[in-house]
Amino acid sequence: MSYIHFDKTELINLNYSLEKETIRSNRSGCYTSTTIIGCNTRKYHGLLVAPQPQIDSQLHVLLSTIHETVIQRGASFNLGICKYPGNYSPRGHKYLEDYSTEPIPNLIYRVGGVVLQKEMILDTTADRMMIKYTLLDAHSPTTLRLSPFLAFRGYHGLSKANTYVNKKYNKVKNGLEFKLYEAYSPLSLQTSKKNDFIAVPDWYYDIEYIREKERGYDFLEDLYVPGYFEFPIEKGESVIFAAGLEEADPDSLAEAFERELKRRTPRDNFENCLKNAAGQFISRRGDETRVIAGYPWFGWWGRDTLIAVPGLTLTQGDDTTFKEVMHTMSKDIKGAMFPNIGSGGQFNMNTLDAPLWYFWAWQQYENYTGDRKTITDQYLPKLKGIIDGLLAGSDFNIKVLENGLLYGGQEGIALTWMDAVTSDGPVTPRIGCPVEINALWYNALCYYHELTGEDFARELAEKVKAAFVTNFWDKEKGYLADVVDGNHKDWSIRPNMVFSTSLPYSPLDDPQKADVLEAIKLYLLTPRGLRTLAPRNPAYKGYYQGNQYQRDNAYHQGTVWPWLLGHFAEGYLKIHGKAGKNMIEKLLEGFDDTMTQYGIGSIAEIYDGDPPHRPKGAISQAWSVGELLRIMHLVNQY
Repeated sequence: MSYIHFDKTELINLNYSLEKETIRSNRSGCYTSTTIIGCNTRKYHGLLVAPQPQIDSQLHVLLSTIHETVIQRGASFNLGICKYPGNYSPRGHKYLEDYSTEPIPNLIYRVGGVVLQKEMILDTTADRMMIKYTLLDAHSPTTLRLSPFLAFRGYHGLSKANTYVNKKYNKVKNGLEFKLYEAYSPLSLQTSKKNDFIAVPDWYYDIEYIREKERGYDFLEDLYVPGYFEFPIEKGESVIFAAGLEEADPDSLAEAFERELKRRTPRDNFENCLKNAAGQFISRRGDETRVIAGYPWFGWWGRDTLIAVPGLTLTQGDDTTFKEVMHTMSKDIKGAMFPNIGSGGQFNMNTLDAPLWYFWAWQQYENYTGDRKTITDQYLPKLKGIIDGLLAGSDFNIKVLENGLLYGGQEGIALTWMDAVTSDGPVTPRIGCPVEINALWYNALCYYHELTGEDFARELAEKVKAAFVTNFWDKEKGYLADVVDGNHKDWSIRPNMVFSTSLPYSPLDDPQKADVLEAIKLYLLTPRGLRTLAPRNPAYKGYYQGNQYQRDNAYHQGTVWPWLLGHFAEGYLKIHGKAGKNMIEKLLEGFDDTMTQYGIGSIAEIYDGDPPHRPKGAISQAWSVGELLRIMHLVNQY
């Protein structure tokens, strides 16, 4: 049996199966995502979601779904499923017998004596997805009908029926080419064998996306169905359907499908699932290599990239991709600052910690490869520019105080990773000297001194270390203040102090680190990561739910983040050595269940702060996956 597997009783239970989502991406920036039964529950779901750089450099849903119909002895059995207000129609999931992921998503339908297998794969380098249909069993002549549901809209939006949609199409070999709106790339729909296309153009109204409804967003969409492709299929025969932004050679589809199959990392155990997921975050387009922060709705984020990329690449021995990502990121530096949120050519520069994570990422590279020459020969000016820029001061009131600590923030702006903003303003503004910023600042100065031997870096680092301990540490409390702003200190118990235990250079001594880790273990540690606020705090929110305002207010006020576990594990192993290995291994083993829980074969962005710590947010997050892979590597060192 496949490591990831669902049987008929699970598949036909909509309360169960609609919570299980799939995500597969390729190196060209496309993805395909839906639920395990093929019923789209998000506006971000689609069989082909691809970049449209000529429009806005965003991703666009081109092919939303396909409804397959098995025709035998004059009877039609529709295998598709959509949610409409008040009902599901058709209810093709009732024919599902089995779902597995080894080595790619594989669904088995049984309709009377007909057994049909459906396998889906994305071309690694082309904007194309392929579905392989194999008739495993049949007792009489069988016809397969494919009805494509077209969207042609940005993945943050929804399609609505209109009179200006282009209903014309062009013929290509074994298929048709559609271009619903002028600005779009044409979409070629083809099969590996000849077919008949029957034009029945129509709009399907009010398709409902239940996850968007839960999240308080618009949730009704109209999709355009131009007609259907139809062809006979023999027992034992396989036919491949392809949807791509360029016309394919139908005669080579079977070969292309098998070639892609051989490239896949088997998802036959927990570690291989993580390795497989890790590769999906890497996007190469043109001369840029970037890390997609999460699926399905994130673009590339500066902070997330620098935190995630060591785990995603270096743990796999892939220092080439690491350097490609870092080279792309290095071109984005403006003064001392990195882009925070990036998409296409648009980004903002309001992250105080990203430039400091840049130092940490290179430290990880040197640790994994032993190669310092690349850093000193090619990137030392970038490192120096960051330090010089921070010392000179920057926007958002970023400055180095007289005592050496790094200060930042202004009303209405959230500069740290706790950056949720509502109509009321930042939920956790953290204006002043945040604890993780200054732990990272100290680490950056020490590493720069290690690389250059420059005295100013050593002297400033010593100054920062003294000020850090004086301002953040409280021996009686046994933990660090979260933010210091003059005489005001925020003693909320948050996970941001964990980095002072894990970074290569720390301003704390070992007993102080041990106390910090115990406080985190007592108040913040869960089986899914670290809470962002201790439950005893009146502002704590144990569940991430509701509309956007409610969710944003819970995002960093108790919600659990798996990526933080990487630094807890590293700090814990540094203090406890082999004696701490057993606990960290158990935490890792606890994630095994998540492979079939939410984003199939991957790790979610966040989890509820309260048990049972249900997965929430994006179904697959880069730094969640990367940090778990890094934990595995750390454990293996002991």
